Amino acid sequence: MKTNKSEAVVQTDRTPPQVTEVEQSVLGSMLLDSEAVVCALEFLDESCFYLNSHRKIFQALASLFERNVAIDVLTAGEELAKMKELDKVGGREYLSTLVQVVETTANIEEHCKLILEKAVQRKLIQTATQIVSESYASSTTADEMLDRAEHLIFEIKEKKLRRGLVAMKDVFKPLVKKIEERFQNRERLVTGCETGFTRLDELTSGFQPGELIIIAGRPTTGKTSLALNIATHTGKRHEIPVAIFSLEMTTETLIERVICAEAGIPFHTIRKGQLSKAQWNKLANVASYLEHLPMYIDDSASMKVLEIKAKARRLKAESDLAMIIIDYIQLCEPTVYSGQKTRQQEISDISRALKALAKELNVPVVALSQLSRMPERREDKRPQLADLRESGAIEQDADMVLMLYRPEIYQEYRDKPEYKGIAELNIAKQRNGPTDMLKLTYRKEIMKFENYVGEVSLPEFEDEI
Repeated sequence: MKTNKSEAVVQTDRTPPQVTEVEQSVLGSMLLDSEAVVCALEFLDESCFYLNSHRKIFQALASLFERNVAIDVLTAGEELAKMKELDKVGGREYLSTLVQVVETTANIEEHCKLILEKAVQRKLIQTATQIVSESYASSTTADEMLDRAEHLIFEIKEKKLRRGLVAMKDVFKPLVKKIEERFQNRERLVTGCETGFTRLDELTSGFQPGELIIIAGRPTTGKTSLALNIATHTGKRHEIPVAIFSLEMTTETLIERVICAEAGIPFHTIRKGQLSKAQWNKLANVASYLEHLPMYIDDSASMKVLEIKAKARRLKAESDLAMIIIDYIQLCEPTVYSGQKTRQQEISDISRALKALAKELNVPVVALSQLSRMPERREDKRPQLADLRESGAIEQDADMVLMLYRPEIYQEYRDKPEYKGIAELNIAKQRNGPTDMLKLTYRKEIMKFENYVGEVSLPEFEDEI
């Protein structure tokens, strides 16, 4: 097939991946069929083409389309002439050649996908070469190079994953079938991952796939305990793995907390190892099923969302995935360090990446978040959305924001029995449901939240002898 003779292609031992004949076919189709233009613009941009002449032609056709100018050989030639590129691409003769090589425009989508595939391969080669070159630079540290490499690869992946418009007819039937299944099981109000908290499940229908859920609260309110309680219930209920990325606590500490909550044994008792025979029996009973609980924990420090994404994707591929929990969002590291970005901007990037992770893996991502000190300065200590620490983007990206509040952590309420063991969970934002406040009971000694059943006296835990 004829190619542009005016453009010399440097031959090397290893030619980069390319399909110049397919590029010709796509450009020719765009000159012949307006629908082909729409399809090509959905999948490609000028950087996807191997030959520079093809990039310039595509750029000219895209410019004509943007201005609602009819596209053919004549208008394309005029546009390229205005760009001072007509002679460089081979003139109007080459544009006519592009039209002549087209046998049919019916395969335009497959051809575009093939061009995109080769473009990604070339970009990977280019990026790998760049990484090798920068790695030799003495001024670049290993950590900086790792961040740089992650960022470059992440950019390629994000571009590849761009999704086009989806026809309603392609979604409608599966969606109606899903609604029908809900109708058949209308006694069961939960359609997502159950949390184990009745009122929360009623208001949210469970944590839904693809959603980013934020659990926010001041230190010592019990955010980690609440997340672990939910993870344990989800693991038992769905028997599908839950991935926990703990950037603050060790794996051993988290498992000890799970044991405490399930066995009803005070945490300090387990830490001291002073268990009574009765407590040993309780521990043995829960150990028989906790050992097989599908819960995976990674306590690596200073983790980046890209690392979390890679590990979660691998787990989902191996044994499916019900939920991802991240403790906590402010301890996540940016993919690339930049002196030009504030911490607020970095948190915004992290928040946006977590939402993208939820959508890509189609699982709920539960991220814990610290709050600013603003509640301490108010008479009413209940947290508000504006208290989300370091970034308003967390509120914007989240599908649901749960604000955890326990009055007894504050001195003025600590000695008042009516506040003992009381927790409030405020659904401050829910994109697809109501907002409301619900009460929970918190048994601090065993680090467990339970459904609130009214004003009841909580048991005083003492070491059993």
